[in-house]
Amino acid sequence: MVLRIEVFSVGIVVILHLLGRGEAQFDYGAALTKSLLYYEAQRSGKLPVNQRVQWRADSALHDGGDAGVDLTGGYFDAGDNVKFGFPMAFTTTLLSWSVVEYGSQLGAKNELWNALAAIRWGSDYLINAHPSPDVLYVEVGDGDSDHACWQRPEDMTTPRNSYRLDDSKPGSDAAAETAAALAAASIAFQGSDKGYASTLLSHAKQLFDFARNHRGLYQNSVPVAGKYYSSSGDEDELVWAATWLFHATNDQTYLNYIKNGSNGGVRSEFSWDDKFVGAQTLVSKLILQGKIPNDGAYWQYKNNADQFICSVAQKGNNNIKLSPGGMLWWHPWNDFQYTTAALLVLTAHADHLASAGATLQCPGGTVTPQDLISFVRWQVNYILGANPKKLSYMVGFGSNYPGQVHHRGASIVSIKRDRNPVSCQGGFSSWFNKNEPNPNVIDGAIVGGPDANDGYTDSRSNYQQTEPATVTTAPFVGVLARIA
Repeated sequence: MVLRIEVFSVGIVVILHLLGRGEAQFDYGAALTKSLLYYEAQRSGKLPVNQRVQWRADSALHDGGDAGVDLTGGYFDAGDNVKFGFPMAFTTTLLSWSVVEYGSQLGAKNELWNALAAIRWGSDYLINAHPSPDVLYVEVGDGDSDHACWQRPEDMTTPRNSYRLDDSKPGSDAAAETAAALAAASIAFQGSDKGYASTLLSHAKQLFDFARNHRGLYQNSVPVAGKYYSSSGDEDELVWAATWLFHATNDQTYLNYIKNGSNGGVRSEFSWDDKFVGAQTLVSKLILQGKIPNDGAYWQYKNNADQFICSVAQKGNNNIKLSPGGMLWWHPWNDFQYTTAALLVLTAHADHLASAGATLQCPGGTVTPQDLISFVRWQVNYILGANPKKLSYMVGFGSNYPGQVHHRGASIVSIKRDRNPVSCQGGFSSWFNKNEPNPNVIDGAIVGGPDANDGYTDSRSNYQQTEPATVTTAPFVGVLARIA
């Protein structure tokens, strides 16, 4: 294997950058296939006849019954059995962004239909969760009671309460994120199902109006959600939603909102709680395409995006930290969610620059579109096994991957093999505490990831590192489609 030592201009960071065979040592197409299989393992509700993940079965078939609405379907959030609408909407937005940018590449790999199916499973639920213009259901289930039990989703006994927002209990952050999700999904479906795309866009417009006219953080209206996914503000979601709605409609109203809204400044991450980088990147695309001028408020969006991307690519003034093994490092809890989201931003921006014949001017020097794609490949390779542990952090990929994934359904024998109910506490004694690999391989799940020093302990109790989440794999779909 050929190695290049690349010394970046900032500090004395030395990176061993894999080249030649190193960049091509993984089958990105196989990883892409598994990334979409993961969403079938996370499905809630009545499973379709073409369900490929066979260790799962129907679950939570009465969700919404307490409120007289159909809230079946959608995705279980992570390793638990709760449906949290805020991160589910962000997951749907990023899956849609992956298709919007890389639909042709997904089609070439025969994965476009699976990607659209993954989006639709989320967007169908979000449509049902929005039964009238100023009502949005944002959670089904209860985090506290759910986390106190260890059961398969197919026979869980925990409460399935429904929690909603309305004009007297606002949640502009969650409503705007759902608007962004449905607007992005409408673009993704425009080429294959115009009727569905129109329905999605109609809901997106209503939800944006609901968010804009009834401001307030959603956890103040639904405190149980705030225990697990507390939002730090709504300005990012509002401008993020406006940006997707402008891309979907070309309506000047949304462009005016972007121009007069908060650009967020230079951010340090892109995540389910901070969407500014996503909005900045999409505004940058409009500038590079010549659809809006590169001045004033719009220029500030692009300048902020450029600075974030330079920092991620280790060419900025305040670079994102790297582990000794070269992994981007943000937080100890599910660090990879920040990595994969940032990689989609870098990948998309690289292609936007390339289409415009442009480069990125960073404090550390000029960065070409190919430089960004090479950096992305390097980080993808780390996740897939080119790391100090020689471990694939995508479950089911390669021959060495985490066995004790913190995931209820994967860690308990399939209900199709053993229909005896698993009790709330019995699941802990019989399955959670069992020092053996999970009986079900949850293909495509990306675990939380190593610590800042590349350390990783494969144990179900180590949930900060071993629990996967839907928000982590969603942007990876687009990244893998691009480089496969």
